[in-house]
Amino acid sequence: MKRYLAIIALSIIIAGCSGSEMTQVSTFPEIDKLDTEILKNKALDHFINGSIAESKGDYSAALREFSQSLNYDTSSGIYYVLAKNYYLINKLADALKYSRLSVKMDSTETEYQQLLADIFTQARQVDSAAAVLEKILEVDSSDVKTYYKLARLYEDSRPLEAIKIYNRLTSIIGPDWNVLLRVAELYEKLGYKEEAAESVQGLLDIDPSNIALQKLAIDFYTRNGYNDKALEMLNDIIEAMPDDLEAREKKAQIYINENNWEAASKEYKYILEQPNVPLEAKVAIGASYFAKSFSDSTALPIAKELFESINKDTSDWQVNLYLGAIALNEGNDSLAIENFKYVTENASWNVESWVRLGGLYFDNRRYAEAEKIMSEAIEHFPNEFAVNLILGLSLAQQGKTKESKQYLEKAVELNPKDANALSALGFALAQLNENEEAAKYISQSLTLDPNNVNLLGQLGLIYNNLNRMAESDSLYEAALEIDPQNPLINNNYAYSLSERDLQLDRALEMIKTAMAADSANSSYLDTYGWIFFKLKQYDKAYYYINKAIEKDDKNAEVLEHLGDVLYMQGKTKQAVEYWKKALDLDSSNETLIKKVATGAI
Repeated sequence: MKRYLAIIALSIIIAGCSGSEMTQVSTFPEIDKLDTEILKNKALDHFINGSIAESKGDYSAALREFSQSLNYDTSSGIYYVLAKNYYLINKLADALKYSRLSVKMDSTETEYQQLLADIFTQARQVDSAAAVLEKILEVDSSDVKTYYKLARLYEDSRPLEAIKIYNRLTSIIGPDWNVLLRVAELYEKLGYKEEAAESVQGLLDIDPSNIALQKLAIDFYTRNGYNDKALEMLNDIIEAMPDDLEAREKKAQIYINENNWEAASKEYKYILEQPNVPLEAKVAIGASYFAKSFSDSTALPIAKELFESINKDTSDWQVNLYLGAIALNEGNDSLAIENFKYVTENASWNVESWVRLGGLYFDNRRYAEAEKIMSEAIEHFPNEFAVNLILGLSLAQQGKTKESKQYLEKAVELNPKDANALSALGFALAQLNENEEAAKYISQSLTLDPNNVNLLGQLGLIYNNLNRMAESDSLYEAALEIDPQNPLINNNYAYSLSERDLQLDRALEMIKTAMAADSANSSYLDTYGWIFFKLKQYDKAYYYINKAIEKDDKNAEVLEHLGDVLYMQGKTKQAVEYWKKALDLDSSNETLIKKVATGAI
């Protein structure tokens, strides 16, 4: 009841102070006065009902009542509450209409102007909102709330202006934590590191003993390359509170960012010694050093030391998995097997860690080690897709294509919709000259990844080998449309065209594109020379094919090409010598047998 009385009192004030535009002035003043009172009372009743509905969150009912009130009294206060309730239900057009009317009728009421600014802001009319807020400040230059609003309004579109407004606010209220933080963030966003640092220092000056604030400043200094300042503050924190593990972690991360993994390890060793640190966090620290060891061998002994330290307080199999991998890297196969055996005995159900570890080796091109890891895993998980795939890929990357085939076939059997497995099997089969089968799997992979340039190029090469030239050319063209600078596609297509004496000028331009990417590639050099051979420019042909042989003298096709060039230069004896070398490498080649036998092309 008291609340409603307050609303009534407020309503009477609003109604009483309004500049009502009522009906025409009557010639009977007493009757006119009576009519005015009746209208005001009706307006007040609806206004009270609307205020009650608004207090309950029933904005639709509030709008109905306020609209009824407006039929009897067109005061600025009623326009304001209508605008506010339309704003609350996000009907911005109506809110803006009534808000403008309220301000027009009473421009001295700050609350009306604040609402108008809020509506403009919500409607993303930033300039209009800013203009209203600036007018408020012209009237009251000490309005702190409006300074905040105006500065935040400018933060995205005019950050420097926002900083100026925050500085004006600081001159009024003095150094403030929130203001200095916003200014620091804006300066950092703009790339003004020194100015941002000054604001951060201002934060510290307000409350120099606040550890949370110090860590916030440390994060800023770290992000912006002030590592010395950050380390100085961290050392102070650690000296005062040696058990602050968060500070030690931040210090270690700075050292890692500076690639000083050894210095970082001192902080991590302290962290690992603490009993309340979760095992997963400890393993993650050791794992980061193990991963680093692939690019920096000095990290491996640190990783070993960390995992051995963890192993003292736990029997968790994850630690033995990494210790086994470290032993493998050190060439200690017996210790590696011992640790891996522990893993399989204590976590026979777990395959994810094996896959993660094998994948780590594979991604770092340590294919022999990946093969060892996954060969161990396949014994326990013969029907696991990822194990078969990584093992097959690791073997293929080492040239063990025949061995890889069974695992890649198994991977496709387990997951026939995986593009990587399909393409890997297709590539392996192509290497084994099983081109029909290779084409089948590469085609399936392309249905899953139709814009994969490598797959398009590989299938183009397979169709070329199958003498399905129209399909081959179509695939090469599609690949070049996606990636016109791809060196391998340009080389393979150029060679295919030159073999058929087609578009030799275009083929020459394509091989130039490939050569620009890798001028030392023996295949590209051979293609370049072979196109010159087809153009009957034998000296240039000899130059490039001979350079190809300097890079790789065990390629039968390139040796044959040089023999052909020498023959066309009239150097038959030398030509036969190169054909014989080629035949030694490719003894079943009927064309070479004929060339050697006849001494002619």
